[in-house]
Amino acid sequence: MEFEVIYSDKGSDARAGILRTDHSEIPTPVFMPVGTAGSVKGVHQRELLNDIEAPIILGNTYHLYLRPGLEVIQGAGGLHKFMNWDRSILTDSGGYQVFSLAANRKLKPEGAHFSSHIDGSKHLFTPENIVDIQRIIGADIMMAFDECTPWPCDLKYARDSLKLTHSWLDRGLKQFLSTEPLYGHSQAFFPIVQGSVFKDLRRESAEFVAERNAVGNAIGGLSVGEPAEEMYAMLELVNEVLPADKPRYLMGVGTPVNILEAISLGVDMFDCVMPTRNGRNGMLFTAEGIINIRNRKWMDDYSPIDASGYSFVDTQYSRAYLRHLIISGEMLGAQIASLHNLAFYLWLVRQAFEEIKSGTFTAWKEKMIPALSTRL
Repeated sequence: MEFEVIYSDKGSDARAGILRTDHSEIPTPVFMPVGTAGSVKGVHQRELLNDIEAPIILGNTYHLYLRPGLEVIQGAGGLHKFMNWDRSILTDSGGYQVFSLAANRKLKPEGAHFSSHIDGSKHLFTPENIVDIQRIIGADIMMAFDECTPWPCDLKYARDSLKLTHSWLDRGLKQFLSTEPLYGHSQAFFPIVQGSVFKDLRRESAEFVAERNAVGNAIGGLSVGEPAEEMYAMLELVNEVLPADKPRYLMGVGTPVNILEAISLGVDMFDCVMPTRNGRNGMLFTAEGIINIRNRKWMDDYSPIDASGYSFVDTQYSRAYLRHLIISGEMLGAQIASLHNLAFYLWLVRQAFEEIKSGTFTAWKEKMIPALSTRL
């Protein structure tokens, strides 16, 4: 994997670059559609390729490990072939999913013992087998196994959790360096910075991660309920430490406003279920603001879904028609809304690239944020 910063913004820490894997060239900043179980929910691969031109998507180790299982994925020749996707894939290590199973898991030095949410079967994730699992999945970018701390948590819990995450990182990195890819393409390994919202712990974790000299680094444990300003403060602190010549990936974030603010603080990569999950429930993101398409006011509005003048994706559908589909529970409504939201997110980061290139990012961001926060 290679990464190159091409342009830097004069008014902020935003930067535009190119991330290259064996499967695709990825302009950054980039948003990665979430394909948890080998599918971006409600969106065809051809739409990801041709309509929104996503250069990379995300899969989840926890879900893929449980279903369809490693034997099926390996039998297909890896996740790329299994899902017929020839661009890049990043896999989350499953740490967040194990975190969300609080009532059904136990964390120990050796790893995380948990019960499957599908059938209650017992499993163990370790830093080593998480690497092995991601080798079998075949992702271009693999994540270290970590504990995602809840918010709020006390300092002792956060400190103990960080110690565990750092121990797991070194074990996972050792396993990564001692194993090889299975399908003829290279794989990268990203450590994850943790530390909750405690400045000293975040700085300690960023320094620990930076010293491992990985090809890229991730920032986890944010957007878990803490105020946005605390998240931004942690990002500013961490990005002062993480090397500027390596991509920085903010995990699980977030709203369009979160993304623009994080870009201005030096983040390069994002993922979030919000475009598809919220879309299925009738929330649409546009350059003018947020639309709840279920509202009565859109019932006879025959204008395009996004009337801002920007072109994101097929605009043949009106707000009135999409509202009818969503209200009626038609599957097509969820599909159109999901595709629209993903197209908007991809447009947003591409436009950020162009604004950074032009030296106008900060002024553009300040103009966009009030609009993106508006509920229409």
